[in-house]
Amino acid sequence: MSIKITSDSTCDLSPELVSRYQVEIVPLTIVKDGKPYRDGLEITPDDIFRHVDAGGDITSTTAVSVGEYRDVFARLSPAHDAVIHINISAEFSSCYQNACIAAEEFDNVYVVDSRNLSTGHGLVVIEAALAAQRGMAPKEIVAYLNDLTGRVEASFILNRLDYMVKGGRCSAVAMLGANLLRLKPCIEVKDGKMGVAKKYRGTFEKCVLDYVKDRLQGRTDLETDRIFITCSTAPKETVDQVRAAIAEYAPFKEILETRAGCTVSTHCGPNTLGILFIRSK
Repeated sequence: MSIKITSDSTCDLSPELVSRYQVEIVPLTIVKDGKPYRDGLEITPDDIFRHVDAGGDITSTTAVSVGEYRDVFARLSPAHDAVIHINISAEFSSCYQNACIAAEEFDNVYVVDSRNLSTGHGLVVIEAALAAQRGMAPKEIVAYLNDLTGRVEASFILNRLDYMVKGGRCSAVAMLGANLLRLKPCIEVKDGKMGVAKKYRGTFEKCVLDYVKDRLQGRTDLETDRIFITCSTAPKETVDQVRAAIAEYAPFKEILETRAGCTVSTHCGPNTLGILFIRSK
């Protein structure tokens, strides 16, 4: 059976992983200075950071429209037995709603809410591709993914809060207090929504390593096939230290490094780093 896996660009999978798992990416739109750009195709996180550093307004994101999803599904549906599309959490975007509306016109298109973002979303996409490779039927894959989404742990450490302030997700007073106290918040996705899990204090490097230890040390409930280190930007030395810490605390078979895309970068800014993985049942 031929099953095609598609995903919003918010899954933040690298080109190598997209190729390995034969995933088709549907780009969201990033709006900069009133002009639309296709996420990952016409604009990159570095473009956003340069724009903001030069005094520009924060960029914004626009969901994939019903018509855009319809065009993708119309092209893929006749060529495959089934198409399974995986969206960014419905709490963050209207992409899921729009994809569901578009899918109503096709008998073999299924839509799944990842209840996550970035490579938390990406982990669900990879599991969908692997399930298809194992020969699972489309409805079985959808049921498996809907169960899986609640077990994905996605979190990030923010080094700076000015992007959150500019995007209206954090007050200037809170940013000032965090800067004075050298606080680095850990943002966690839970039940499809973002919230502050913990606040770390110190340098970015120290906070990141403390965060990895808190997330992994002593855990016996981890699916150890893979874990992501995902960052908007971060020094190579810091990423290498995170990789070593992960290896110390948990026996993951694959430690994947990937760059956060434009959607996460728009809201979190540079020097944001997270580890993302799946809990076992």
